Amino acid sequence: CGGMEIVMRKYKVTGMSCAACSARVERAVSAVDGVSSCSVSLLTNSMGVEGNASDEQIIKAVVDAGYGAEVENSAKEVKKTDVNLGNGKEIASLRNRLIASAGFLIILMYISMGHVMWSWPLPAFFSQNPVATTLLQLLLCVIIMVINQKFFISGFKGLIHRAPNMDTLVALGSGASFVYSVYALFMMSDAQANGQLEASYHYLHELYFESAAMILTLITVGKLLEAISKGRTTNALRSLMELSPDTATVIRNGEEISIPTDEIVKGDIFIVRSGEKVAVDGIILEGNGAFDESMLTGESLPVDKSSGDKISAGTINRSGFVKCEAVRVGEDTTLSQIIKIVSDASATKAPIAKAADKVSGIFVPVVILIALITGVGWLVARETVGFALARAISVLVISCPCALGLATPVAIMVGSGVGAKKGILFKTAESLEAMGKAKVVILDKTGTITKGEMSVTDILPCGELDENELLRFAASLEKQSEHPLAAAMVRRAEESGLELYETSNFKMTAGKGVEGIVDGKRVVGGNLAFVCSCCDVPNEAISAAEKISYNGKTPTFFSIDEKFAGVIAIADEIKEDSRGAIIEMKNMGLQVVMLTGDNEKTAISIGRKAEVDEVIAGVLPDGKAAAIERYKAQGLVIMVGDGVNDAPALATADVGIAIGAGTDVAIDAADVVLMKSKLSDLPRAIKLSRATLRNIHENLFWAFFYNAIGIPLAAGLFIPLLGWQLNPMFGAAAMSLSSFCVVTNALRLNLVNVNKPYRNKKVNKNITATVAAESKGDNKMVKTMKIEGMMCPHCSGRVKRCLEALEEVVSAEVSHENGTAIVTLNSNIDDGVLKKTVEDQGYDVKGIE
Repeated sequence: CGGMEIVMRKYKVTGMSCAACSARVERAVSAVDGVSSCSVSLLTNSMGVEGNASDEQIIKAVVDAGYGAEVENSAKEVKKTDVNLGNGKEIASLRNRLIASAGFLIILMYISMGHVMWSWPLPAFFSQNPVATTLLQLLLCVIIMVINQKFFISGFKGLIHRAPNMDTLVALGSGASFVYSVYALFMMSDAQANGQLEASYHYLHELYFESAAMILTLITVGKLLEAISKGRTTNALRSLMELSPDTATVIRNGEEISIPTDEIVKGDIFIVRSGEKVAVDGIILEGNGAFDESMLTGESLPVDKSSGDKISAGTINRSGFVKCEAVRVGEDTTLSQIIKIVSDASATKAPIAKAADKVSGIFVPVVILIALITGVGWLVARETVGFALARAISVLVISCPCALGLATPVAIMVGSGVGAKKGILFKTAESLEAMGKAKVVILDKTGTITKGEMSVTDILPCGELDENELLRFAASLEKQSEHPLAAAMVRRAEESGLELYETSNFKMTAGKGVEGIVDGKRVVGGNLAFVCSCCDVPNEAISAAEKISYNGKTPTFFSIDEKFAGVIAIADEIKEDSRGAIIEMKNMGLQVVMLTGDNEKTAISIGRKAEVDEVIAGVLPDGKAAAIERYKAQGLVIMVGDGVNDAPALATADVGIAIGAGTDVAIDAADVVLMKSKLSDLPRAIKLSRATLRNIHENLFWAFFYNAIGIPLAAGLFIPLLGWQLNPMFGAAAMSLSSFCVVTNALRLNLVNVNKPYRNKKVNKNITATVAAESKGDNKMVKTMKIEGMMCPHCSGRVKRCLEALEEVVSAEVSHENGTAIVTLNSNIDDGVLKKTVEDQGYDVKGIE
């Protein structure tokens, strides 16, 4: 690409009527030099193109294929034209065509069926003159064909470009009925001219003018129903676009003026009064208010905000008055980013759609061939021309490529829209599909399972230092670091009013610790192995740190001038909804893994509380992607992180999910964004994905099943066996309803209850632990023993020694206070062996998990 940036550009495509059209456009554009990928959506009549080909080249390829194209407008312009008006214009046009067609069709049906078949009255001129009756039918049929001329223009245009489509099938079916009826009219006229009045009346039964007109009218009914249903699939996108106000009040030259939202520029000062919507993203300069952010987060309760807080476009000030500075305007606002994500997701294609696309590309030519074979076959079988023609026409009008083309995109559009309403943003159709197929969910610990708000819980000085002095040295050193643990120490020192020392020669070793010269002394802080490399750490300190780790806290060791100085413990609490979300995913049959750079004991403690299946501890930032690659052998992998530090891991996973992103939705590495920053939205997203995937399967089954049954029925294959014969008009009715059924089925996704819990799987509370930095991937199983009878630390020590004497036991953390023993194993061991080992020491084992 010569270093050029490859981006997706969107185009509006006109003239498409079915899946064969979209497949034709996709092939034509994909063949253009410089186009790396192309995806055409029949649902939204849009096209997404990646590559460095020019707009002119792409548009020319579409035009040469027989369709129209133009570069898609900005989000704001789309709001005013395509979403609000485009579908409405199509519906109005189809409604007018249908009303006009139905009016003339009623008259035609009265004559062709009411009079001819049931002798309903007509003026004498017509009742005694079959040629006049036929000419009247011809006139009415021509009027209906002119009203619906779009089918013929599009259909024969597709034939000329060697890209027949659904309109081609309709045009051929209706046209063949009309041509044969005209032939019957000439034969009737000849018979009447020769005085053969009885033969002339006989030809009235060979006319198919009503079929030609009925086919067009019924297909128009189907198109109207389809357009209405398709409009409903874009409701979520439309409602998002309507959130942004048309005008805003800004202060310019000291005066308040009202201007269109589009004219606000970055740095403008704007005002939001009670009851008004926020026009652009900004920062509050003065005042306060209670903002309804349900459109972003799904939370119904307003959020109180004041000076210095950020506000987002589309949110509503329920009470108060604020003066704000515009920070992000136009297409850079959070709302515009959300609209773009939802819109782009509908423009992309899920992998499951590829099979349908391949079938759609050859569907119409194959149907035309089947219709020809059907007609010729019945003629060879010595049936009448009228009978053979009826069978061939039935094949043409019952076949429905639209159902195939719409099966996937309508479900993707509705699924993406439902997700957007619930604060779950799917960036691509591929990610929406893949989530439902995932087998493994890997969760980052900090900020995902836990709150990510570190705080100092314990300060354990050693030697002559007191707590304040140890904290003072530690914070002075750590203030140079950006690590969350360092920030917690600095914050605690500031809260304690400690004046920090000057620090020089600061050095950080990733994943291990930091060092530097603080007040003329060499201070080292980090994990146990790192600090042990420069001083001796007392056993008492190690034991205290182990107890701290057992309680889910992270110990940081410090030395000053090669002498051990003490331990500072920092904790990060588990989010209120994390454990429930993890149990829910395990009940759904997913393997849940926690991935962290923290030490093994702390990680296992957090993992046990959260009830994950497996903990991978001690992983350096560059090792997370490698860990994910190993799990891909088990199936599709979901990785959940903060979208910044975990970017490589998010990009490596089959589906990368950003959580804790707040309003920053433009995270390139993530495929899905959970706007509410809640892990409980993850199982909801998976349920929605599974429901969407199930809906796509239902749509595809219906589309294939309908055509697989309908075409043989129309061709007359069941006539010799069961006597079933399909009238072309019923075939047209079936075709018109097929696409409507697919779209309507997709709309059922709006009723999906993603909050309904799974309760079909027993949760396994054993944790398999892997320490990446030390054991190089060796698996360790952890079991928790409930023990009664331990009264003091000596009892704990006794149980610890007897358990660790077993070959399978790596370590045992025993607490007489809690009455538990946390046993880490390097291989499986029978619970009976563990129980007997402890009970032989005089204690009672009540259970092992």
